[in-house]
Amino acid sequence: MKDPHQVRDLEHAKIGKLMWSYFLPAFAGMLANSLYNIVDRIYIGQGVDALAIAGLSVVFPLMIVIMAFGMLVGMGSAVRISLSLGEKEYDRANRILGNALFLSLTIGFALMIIGFLVRDRILLIFGAGPETLRYASEYFNIILVGIPFAMAGYSLNNIIRAEGNPKTSMISIMISAGVNIILDPILIFGFDMGVKGAAYATIFSQLVLFVWVLFHFRGKKCVARLVTPYIRPDPYIIKYIISIGFAPFSMHAAASVVTAIMNSQFIKYGGDIAVGAIGIVNSVTIMLVMTIISINMAIQPIVGFNYGAGLYCRVKEAVMLAIKYATIIATGGWLICMLIPGAVISVFNADNMELREAGIMGLRIYCAVLPVVGYQIIASSYFQAIGKAKLATMLSMLRQIIVLLPLIIILPNFLGLEGVWIANPVSDIIAAVVSFIFFRREFKKLICETPLEEPATETLSVPAATY
Repeated sequence: MKDPHQVRDLEHAKIGKLMWSYFLPAFAGMLANSLYNIVDRIYIGQGVDALAIAGLSVVFPLMIVIMAFGMLVGMGSAVRISLSLGEKEYDRANRILGNALFLSLTIGFALMIIGFLVRDRILLIFGAGPETLRYASEYFNIILVGIPFAMAGYSLNNIIRAEGNPKTSMISIMISAGVNIILDPILIFGFDMGVKGAAYATIFSQLVLFVWVLFHFRGKKCVARLVTPYIRPDPYIIKYIISIGFAPFSMHAAASVVTAIMNSQFIKYGGDIAVGAIGIVNSVTIMLVMTIISINMAIQPIVGFNYGAGLYCRVKEAVMLAIKYATIIATGGWLICMLIPGAVISVFNADNMELREAGIMGLRIYCAVLPVVGYQIIASSYFQAIGKAKLATMLSMLRQIIVLLPLIIILPNFLGLEGVWIANPVSDIIAAVVSFIFFRREFKKLICETPLEEPATETLSVPAATY
């Protein structure tokens, strides 16, 4: 098979230009996703009432858990396809794509059934009260129906970017978000459907994304192709996908657990004001983190492809350039948080002086070691991009579960509220040091002058004939 132009670009285009072409769509896609949720809340707040927003707030953490399963399939299959394309194993890439579709739909339907069986019980656990349960249940009932399409659409859209079509991936997300934004006011206000209208708008936009990506993988622009006989379970390929997808899945699942425990600690040691302060701080840092994650998403197909092709000089150049840009962004954010924290907090609330003071203190502590965060994200994700599944999972879990969770529980016993805040920069430093040790050791193995014909990744233990 002749190499498609997307594959030739991954192999020969200048790394800086290539990274920029991947970063812009990734950032735009993440921005569209953020806008997606913000607009939902705005319309519900204007069209229903405050209790409805509270009901939706109960459902959103559950949706994050559901999308973590989408990361399991989406990122796992995307990395494996990048490596396969680098090795010119196009048939293997097609088989992985078919199994990714099968796996995402299977998990999606399983989650839908489980969701209906434990719906009210799980909503109560996540904080629904007697007055908000009705809104949460109405919304969640409809959202559950769309889970299989949401998972499949999200998973396959990751593969579109991995195969060298970042603009198509961006357009897919923007079309889906645009459909949701247009339908929200029509259904909520025009048809007076309230919370149900927002839910129907959401699942219809997810269905649009699903159909869009299916058409892409049957069209002329795709590199990996959706072949009907390959849409069936292959145990080796499913293990192949899950082994690397488990790292981002565990990170998102762990984040949900850590957030819940952190909120309880803030309530215990600082009350509602402390919870409000961490909400503002998270809103400030999310834009920085989102930008760094977009850089990480941009280099994943570049690193994965070139590592699979044995082009280690290009791998090194891409990773070091990503670390440079991520560190610049993180350092810029750190300077703003340290020099003008009051101005930053005032954007969210300028009237409540108690909240403002708590926010200023929290922002300075929380972001104290922000310059190392950019490096830590890129370095730890490098192992995911090259198929080192176990190490990627360990480093992903390191900050959230192994280090941060114990610190959140232990430090407040000695330092009170400040201990909850301090837990974050301490865990960032420890995670950065450990990531550096493993990253430096692995990076030294990349010899530019003598690239290996068959890169030593964990995936090579599975016979190629299986694919």
